[in-house]
Amino acid sequence: MAIDKEAPSSFLVESCLLTFGLASIGGAELAREWRAAGADDAVICWIEEGDIVAGTLERYLTFRAGAPRYKFALDSLERARKEKLTGALTASATMEVCRRFGVPVAVSCGIGGIGDVKGEEVCIDLAAIRDSGVVLVCTSPKDMLDIRETVSWLLREGVRVVGDGADTCTGYIFNGKPVSLSGRWNGEELRPPLLILRGIAADRRMDEEDVLRRAVSEAKEAERRGGYFHPAANAALDRLSGGYSSRLQLLSLLDNISFAARLPAAYV
Repeated sequence: MAIDKEAPSSFLVESCLLTFGLASIGGAELAREWRAAGADDAVICWIEEGDIVAGTLERYLTFRAGAPRYKFALDSLERARKEKLTGALTASATMEVCRRFGVPVAVSCGIGGIGDVKGEEVCIDLAAIRDSGVVLVCTSPKDMLDIRETVSWLLREGVRVVGDGADTCTGYIFNGKPVSLSGRWNGEELRPPLLILRGIAADRRMDEEDVLRRAVSEAKEAERRGGYFHPAANAALDRLSGGYSSRLQLLSLLDNISFAARLPAAYV
């Protein structure tokens, strides 16, 4: 397995949201926001003609400009390597790349969980959090999932699920009912299995429940046609919110990157 690692890092950033989930954000805007957030040294990972690539945003934008068609999770990563495929990596695949290369932390935004998504009734993100030995920093399970059951599954499987500044999860880009976590993140040792959730401020989230229902309906139709559920949902949310949902997710991802970059070196 080859890797083009352009910058050392104590964490890797998943590429699926950046590649498929930001429908109205082009490369130039992405670069501006990335620089404004001070994320120039953050390392993103994806797969290109079967080779795992880990590089800074400049290198990633070349990949993104090629309009990759596929996304790969942990359970399809080896097939992508053997068949020399090209695509973005989900949170679970990013955790696996971290495991293979001794990187202790993965960064994502909205993650999979338990819900009515074909092939993801119990998303492999959850098993990766439990088994990879890698800490995941993210925002929340996605709103169209059963967040309460997702958190309950992780807790039953021995995963510590902590909130940065909160001991509950109240949704992703929409406000939902509070779900109790293991506790608050208080700077303790990064000892896997560990999931750190960093929720978007409630007053910045979307509150039009009909928008979420319509986005899910469109995503289910895309799923029936053989497409990807989550990219279709994100595209619908982007259109229905005038691009606000994409910007909200990008800023949350960048905030998670900043958090991971501040983790004390002794922990990683």
